[in-house]
Amino acid sequence: MRALLAAALAADAVRPVSEESELRLQHGGPVGGSDLTARAADGTLLGYARLEVPPGDPEAEAELVVAPAARRHGVGTALVARLEELAGRRPLRVWAHGELPGSAELARSRGYERARVLLQMRRPLDDVDPDPHPALPAGVTLATFRPGIDEDAWLRVNSRAFASHPEQGRWTRGDLALRAAESWFDPAGFFLAWRDEPTGPRLLGSHWTKVHPAGDVGEAAIGEVYVLGIDPDAQGLRLGRALTDVGLAHLRSLGLTHVLLYVEEANKVAVSLYERTGFTRHTVDVSWRRLPAR
Repeated sequence: MRALLAAALAADAVRPVSEESELRLQHGGPVGGSDLTARAADGTLLGYARLEVPPGDPEAEAELVVAPAARRHGVGTALVARLEELAGRRPLRVWAHGELPGSAELARSRGYERARVLLQMRRPLDDVDPDPHPALPAGVTLATFRPGIDEDAWLRVNSRAFASHPEQGRWTRGDLALRAAESWFDPAGFFLAWRDEPTGPRLLGSHWTKVHPAGDVGEAAIGEVYVLGIDPDAQGLRLGRALTDVGLAHLRSLGLTHVLLYVEEANKVAVSLYERTGFTRHTVDVSWRRLPAR
């Protein structure tokens, strides 16, 4: 499976499935998930798909990838048809990473419509202040994440900050633990903003950075604004800018030259803010949605 994903990345310069699907492939997932494969008569792996049908969720979601040498031979069509069969009466959403021409053609031919667009934006780090000294409100301090101590506080703020986000706001302690166990996890690049209150320190926001090694999303290593979230009660304190500056400075200190982030295209305010801070659009991921036949 990993060799297939690596071949697709090399051919398309786009990661073929999400981080979530890669983690599920390695560690398994919650009830409702399925891994599908398409193989040649000799057993050669031609394609892979991941389907999520969470209990109680009215819709199913999937991703798929076809080996570069096996494209235009009906493998993708066969995988999508099987995904539709397994989704049953639920609407099905299928992510196409990079919006490659073949994926759009296949989606439209089967009656799918564009439902969500996720932008990957990038900017260079050469003009980032390596020692930002952010201006913080009175009583607010920055500290790095403490494994085994800060999980519950971070999950609380994450769920509040991303309450309307279909994936991010649902993270559990298990989701956090999966990522904390990955080789890329570094608490030194995970910044938390705390405010002293009569009942004790309260977490207001965080900036979790990530470093992709060379070959992960491109030829060179690159940083990522992995999760940047502010508690709704702390909006207006300019913590987002302060945490962003500290995180970018950290990534630059590691010798990285560029940073990426993901943002919903529909979030015009956030896209405009990132564009003003030097980010430009790099790639596009599209969620295609199809209603079941009546």
